[in-house]
Amino acid sequence: MTDLSTDLPTEARAEPAVSELEITGMTCASCATRVEKALAKVPGVMRASVNLATEKATVETDRAVAPDALVAAVKNAGYGAAPLSTDVAELAIGGMTCAACATRVEKALARVPGVAGASVNLATERATVNLRGPASASELDALVAAVQKAGYEATPIVETEAPPAADGTDRARAVVRRELAWVVMSALLTLPLIVPMVAAWLGADVMLPALLQLALASVVQFVFGARFYRAAWKAVRAGAGNMDLLVALGTSAAYGVSVYQMVVHPDDAMHLYFEASAVVITLVRFGKWLEARAKRQTTDAIRALNALRPDRARIRMGSEEREVPLAQVRVGTVVVVRPGERVPVDGAVLEGRTHIDESLITGESLPVPKQPSDPVTAGSINGEGAIAVKTTAIGAETTLARIIRLVETAQAGKAPIQRLVDRVSAVFVPAILVVAAVTLGGWLLAGASAETAILNAVAVLVIACPCALGLATPAAIMAGTGVAARQGVLIKDAEALEIAHRINVVAFDKTGTLTVGQPSVTAFEPAPETSADAALALAAAVQRQSDHPLAKAVVRRWEAAGGGAHEPPLPTAHARAVLGRGVEAEVNGQRIAIGSGVWLDELGVAIPAALAARAAELEHAGQTVSWLFSYDAAASSRPTPAPKSKPQPGAVLALIGFGDTVKPSARAAVAQLRRLGIRSVLITGDNQGSAAAVASHLGIDEVHARVLPDDKARVIGDLKIRTAGIVAMAGDGINDAPALAAADLGIAMATGTDVAMHAAGITLMRGDPLLVAAAIDISRRTWRKIQQNLFWAFVYNLIGIPLAAFGLLNPMLAGAAMAFSSVSVVTNALLLRAWRPRRQA
Repeated sequence: MTDLSTDLPTEARAEPAVSELEITGMTCASCATRVEKALAKVPGVMRASVNLATEKATVETDRAVAPDALVAAVKNAGYGAAPLSTDVAELAIGGMTCAACATRVEKALARVPGVAGASVNLATERATVNLRGPASASELDALVAAVQKAGYEATPIVETEAPPAADGTDRARAVVRRELAWVVMSALLTLPLIVPMVAAWLGADVMLPALLQLALASVVQFVFGARFYRAAWKAVRAGAGNMDLLVALGTSAAYGVSVYQMVVHPDDAMHLYFEASAVVITLVRFGKWLEARAKRQTTDAIRALNALRPDRARIRMGSEEREVPLAQVRVGTVVVVRPGERVPVDGAVLEGRTHIDESLITGESLPVPKQPSDPVTAGSINGEGAIAVKTTAIGAETTLARIIRLVETAQAGKAPIQRLVDRVSAVFVPAILVVAAVTLGGWLLAGASAETAILNAVAVLVIACPCALGLATPAAIMAGTGVAARQGVLIKDAEALEIAHRINVVAFDKTGTLTVGQPSVTAFEPAPETSADAALALAAAVQRQSDHPLAKAVVRRWEAAGGGAHEPPLPTAHARAVLGRGVEAEVNGQRIAIGSGVWLDELGVAIPAALAARAAELEHAGQTVSWLFSYDAAASSRPTPAPKSKPQPGAVLALIGFGDTVKPSARAAVAQLRRLGIRSVLITGDNQGSAAAVASHLGIDEVHARVLPDDKARVIGDLKIRTAGIVAMAGDGINDAPALAAADLGIAMATGTDVAMHAAGITLMRGDPLLVAAAIDISRRTWRKIQQNLFWAFVYNLIGIPLAAFGLLNPMLAGAAMAFSSVSVVTNALLLRAWRPRRQA
């Protein structure tokens, strides 16, 4: 539907306040329903939704409702309640190496008083902590202390309005370079230990002296492998285990066996295994370097968006221009943007005309023309003309800042399937230690030598890799949401991503979503013996001074036909609006009017039969019909024409049909959804004829017309029950918000209202219906990557661990396989970066 926000009072246009409660005592679906009903009865509550699985209630209110009132309502219904997530704190976590580390940090944070929940992303190395109250300095200190006690490092992340400095990226690059240097040095020391083994395969004997092997291996073990010992000690001190503990135990065992053999058999260098421990450490560090390098690529989208933020702006002060830091710009400040520069603020063009490249924000490849009063977005690139922009938003309130926050939130979130991975990783390391102990004892009982038993147990410890499990989901989510954002599709969180891949019905609003949202001239048919160009020039002359949407549509049609460029507008005089009838003006001494058929009937002006039939056809299709006609000037002397007056001299000059133009890509969007196996439904408040015409033209499967805004949510509910499927709603207006919230997934056009975007799980940065299909497509592809990654991570361990336990893998091959598993998972996720939405043919 058309955005009605300008016709609503301020209170109705305000974005609803959202509160979350933690609910206890629920045991079944009826409990959740009772809690919802209790919350809905609280004055000011617009909507309440209770999730039995997560034991959370989300409450939307039209004004500030005290959390105590909500808690009291739930308690009166017989359940427990507490406010949830009144503030969010973010921490940068250091020292994590695997999924078990992330799980342990989450548990440590969750035990801090005042924490409602914590989520740790291994790929971004960030923790998001939901607090039950405002984040004070003492609470942040408590969070940092809890992480440190668990054996890791933590630093609070403070959001600022200033553009993020480049030093964060530079530090990340420096870390990757340093890691590579350590890998190269470790490999150079390990290489002499491998050469004798390779030479032996070729029949040559170039064995190094035992003391030289000991010296080389000791440097690798205790200098380049020191990080594993430090992390393992922290884990043990915290009463837990991680990947570093497995590597430290495995390599120490191989190193210790070699030292023992060297002491007991000083003349037998053939039974030393220093190369095994050194190679494992080198390969694991090499894998970690590749993993860090690949993880940096998954955050390319965030870095690209951050790079769009200029740090300075050129402001106009009187007749002078001055360049100042962006932090000094305020709302209302006039900013001058020269050709080729990035727009530093959100605003409206005050002076000048140009084209703006918004491709990195909206995904639209073609520059967008801009003229006075048109909006511009921070981060976009000015084209060929200098413009003056009046600032409407700065810093954290700009569209670009909101996009960055949305992408960061989505990338930091966990998909529901990650809960399974977390449960597995929590017991993974202890289970592997048990398997290694059983392997050692089994081989000894089978009569194998101590060296063989220890090496097989070492292989088990080394090949077991919880890193791949921990990276499988977040790496795919980061890559998928990142590439989607660069193409103009903003996915709110991981839960929206998981729902989107299962959608089988998409319901569309019509006006502003499938159609342009403003009237245009769909038919201009002159009467017999009347020139079309002359009639159009007369119509434009009458309408040129009016601000009515239909009048603007007529003028646009005249300009598109060359009017104004090749011929001046016709002079007019005595223009006036006739209430309820139309408009009239004197053009070249002749009274010309544009109005309804009722006015024609009142004036007694006859309509040609051919045009009358065409008018009936257009009206049946839901379009608005007006008439261009001339009549005796004396008839306009009355304030309003008298009904059924005697016939006046006059003639119909043309029929004008008005309708809302269907967006060029709408038909292709519906066709793409059909190819994805998704049914499309049209839900609109327009009349049946207009809705049916649009649906027939686009190939939409089902139509619901004359639906009031409040009833849209009911239609969505009926669709969910009738189709027994996952239903998405795509809309842009404030009156679409209830339906967007009622759907399994809301998809909002960013060209619409903030309320619609707040209620949606996916926001499309340009009003292109093709992006609806694109959003579902990237969600499905991302979900397939998550499934592939988890499959290979689980299968890798299920196959590799038994092979190592049965002596079919030596520690060096196990170390190589371990490094490969993490890198392969991240690399597979990075393949999503090649995704591009299908364009209209």
